[in-house]
Amino acid sequence: MKKKVLSTLLATAMVAAMLAGCGSQAAAPAPAAEAPAEEEAPAEEAAPAEEAAPAEEEAPASDEGKVLNIYCWNEEFKSRITAHYPGYEEVDGTTGKIGDVDVKWNITPNENNAYQNNLDAALLAQADAAADEKIDLFLVEADYALKYVDTDYTVNVADFGLTDADLAEQYDYTKKIVTDSNGVQKGTSWQGCPAIMFYNREIAKEVLGSDDPADVQEAVKDWAAFKATADKLKDAGYQACSSVNDTYRVYSNNVTSKWVDGNKINIDKNIENWVNDSKALVDAGEAGTHDLWSDDWSKGFFKDGKVFAYFGPAWFINFSMSCDQEGSVGIDGGWGACVGPQSFFWGGTWICGAAGTDNPTLVGDIMKTMTCNADVMKEIVQQDDDFANNKKAMAEMAASDYTSKILGGQNPLPMYMEGAEKIDLSNLSAYDQGCNESFQNAMKDYFNGNASYEEALDNFYKSVIEKYPELTQ
Repeated sequence: MKKKVLSTLLATAMVAAMLAGCGSQAAAPAPAAEAPAEEEAPAEEAAPAEEAAPAEEEAPASDEGKVLNIYCWNEEFKSRITAHYPGYEEVDGTTGKIGDVDVKWNITPNENNAYQNNLDAALLAQADAAADEKIDLFLVEADYALKYVDTDYTVNVADFGLTDADLAEQYDYTKKIVTDSNGVQKGTSWQGCPAIMFYNREIAKEVLGSDDPADVQEAVKDWAAFKATADKLKDAGYQACSSVNDTYRVYSNNVTSKWVDGNKINIDKNIENWVNDSKALVDAGEAGTHDLWSDDWSKGFFKDGKVFAYFGPAWFINFSMSCDQEGSVGIDGGWGACVGPQSFFWGGTWICGAAGTDNPTLVGDIMKTMTCNADVMKEIVQQDDDFANNKKAMAEMAASDYTSKILGGQNPLPMYMEGAEKIDLSNLSAYDQGCNESFQNAMKDYFNGNASYEEALDNFYKSVIEKYPELTQ
């Protein structure tokens, strides 16, 4: 069997290079820089009952390690563990305790690929690392999940004690994203990320005459209707969205082809539609070109920002829209939600167990408790306004009296549930993150009038081929 070697990726920064070899084994060996060392795979351990949260006295097996090393890029998973994993105690910002196990959080931001670079280096050193330094579990996102899932650096979740019955209520797409080329699931997630459109209720009432979700949906039911509404918003002194980058994921999740065909870069028709529609919005002054997460982009989260809509999943309103800050739209429940022009999804976080972990029992229990326990799933929705990865639990919550304060007492779960069933991963590729980022960056000059479309497109090709030298225009 040809081994996929992460060191090759680390040296070339090419995700697709890893797809050349065959998939991982049911019991994955610990990785090494050139060839895996002969180490034991995580043993199958007895797991807690599906609905029962682990008791605090259930300490990890005595032959397991005393340090649990977790690699991630922000505080999201840490906050979920702190709030919802029984027995977890926070020591400080980077350390916690589960029984007699020290939990070490290695948090490296995503900017400039820093998280993946840090993770890659640690995985390459995994085989020779001291027990207390070994990665036990790490997190991945959809755009680059294949980079890690299709290697022997990740382990079949069944080897951590997760059964088909445990995973039965999870949305299919959340399992497929972390399934390797041999059909082996190598990760699991507590959240689903179907995405919708969030709109400013006060602006909707002023410009559209209603903030009712059904009325707003009619006004943005497709991209032609969205543009017509953008014209009305402009006349009233508002922008339809803060940046055309806000709509990019809606278009890119509705493509009919992959970014790469063989080794040739391919631009889907719907990506071209985004360029044309975005250029029209920018030229009309109905949207900006701000980078996502920038200060200018986030001004619309506040009441004086004069931005009608943003697009995103449940985590977006929870983590990104400043809803706990004075003067924000969300602090007083000023956002509403509707499906928008097209259903789409954005992101998500998956837990992967690292080959070579000396804490397989605890890793398995965290996976099972945080992603398979229906009661924990409901807690996450109620306390965090997230959308959880459990069909049965979400159906119960959708039919309950649950509402989101940020969304003015609206229950968005039925919309999320409908969107989750529509998510299509058939056009997902290992090049998505690099191509998506490069394309948006290149088109910004075109939108701002600093380059022709042909010049911007040429810059895109150059950027992608620099990242992935095996590709051609």
